[in-house]
Amino acid sequence: MTTRLPALFALGLVCLSGSATLAAEANPFAGIGHFVVIYTENRSFDGLYGHFPGADGIPAEGAGPAALVPQVDRDGTVLPHLPATWEKAKADPRFPADLPNAPFEIGRFVPAGERTPDLVHRFYEEQEQINGGRNDRFVEVSDAGGLAMGFYAEGVPQMQALAKAFTLADHFHHGAFGGSFLNHIHLICACAPVFPNAPANLVADVDPATGKLVRAANSPASALQGPPVWSRNGSVTPDGFAVNTLQPTYMPYHAKSKPEERLPPQTMATIGDRLSAHKISWAWYGAGWAEAEAGRLPAYEQPEMFMPHHQPFNYFAAFAPGTPARRDHLKDGAEFEAAVRQGTLPAVAFYKPLGRDNLHPGYTDPATGDAQLTALVKLIQQSPNWHDTAIIITSDENGGTWDHVAPPKGDRFGPGVRVPTLIISPLARKGFVDHTVYDTTSILRTLEVRFGLEPLTARDASVADLRNAFVVK
Repeated sequence: MTTRLPALFALGLVCLSGSATLAAEANPFAGIGHFVVIYTENRSFDGLYGHFPGADGIPAEGAGPAALVPQVDRDGTVLPHLPATWEKAKADPRFPADLPNAPFEIGRFVPAGERTPDLVHRFYEEQEQINGGRNDRFVEVSDAGGLAMGFYAEGVPQMQALAKAFTLADHFHHGAFGGSFLNHIHLICACAPVFPNAPANLVADVDPATGKLVRAANSPASALQGPPVWSRNGSVTPDGFAVNTLQPTYMPYHAKSKPEERLPPQTMATIGDRLSAHKISWAWYGAGWAEAEAGRLPAYEQPEMFMPHHQPFNYFAAFAPGTPARRDHLKDGAEFEAAVRQGTLPAVAFYKPLGRDNLHPGYTDPATGDAQLTALVKLIQQSPNWHDTAIIITSDENGGTWDHVAPPKGDRFGPGVRVPTLIISPLARKGFVDHTVYDTTSILRTLEVRFGLEPLTARDASVADLRNAFVVK
């Protein structure tokens, strides 16, 4: 018996060593010490990268099965041409009122350094625009008419250069139908917020037979005549989910918001809770946060355009004013830049630009966002943390702009259409277009795999993580 103990002990060491090797191989992100998630705004993949070399971009007319699907009118007939570009139901004179029924290059009419009108990007509308995957009702449902089909050939040249140098994901879909509010919440909890017993004026008027918004009697019969008019386009579903923009209970919020119409504090688990439970350092950095929280930076005002609904952790009770979690994890954008320079980034950093820099149509422009984002990437590349950092730059949602790829099947909340997503890292594949199907919760899944965290919901448990974008060592 005694002669076998050393052999058994040696065998045990071999098994333990083998287990450690297998564990390392099973975690493709083990070499990443710092994740930086930069959450931009409101651009579809085709809208910014539709002509990117090697990507699944805007198909050519007459290209067989991959040919463009024309946009249809409200009665289902093919539109003879695109309607005018509407802004508050008035035609924008910079754009022709009868462009061909196809995607068009915005830069022919409005340079990338100038603003265009905003486009509706809400929960029920996007589902109608997708139309079962045909993506042929973007124009007729939009409040901006023909602009929904606009794209930029070279709206973000510096970001495109980074995409060519690192990895561009061309099948990355935003997580939830609709706008920024729901997609920011989705980014941190893979869930939809709830608003029990919401005021009646906040509840959407939805046809129970179709699941679509009810159109008002005075809604134009054709998209060529003007944007649709809705009976009641509320922010809460009839069964109590908050899906369109609402203000938080806690400051900062819109000064004119009514207390009874602010979203009650949410109690679902977030990625922040998971990271904290495992003692993984993290922070949400919001540009302008400190001034806004102190009441010195008004919400939704030019030139900064600070957006309270872009600060998702502020909607959760665990991060209420006065809590240690708020103090330790909700930080100002200036603190992010300081941490980058000093090499003291947490393991997970979310960064939200100010509105003026975030690419959103209506109140900013692509050229401004292009310059600000590339400057931020350059700063991180000069950081002592760069050697093991992975930057993920994605858009929260498509902003109401068209994309030709049908979203994958998910749940009642999404995912929506494709958004441009870059993975920039010394460990990322170089000059690579990643065709893997992802959505916003793939970011959560990546963090869960890297740090051994339990999934938050069925959505993040089932999506692909971002391992295909990295060189596994």
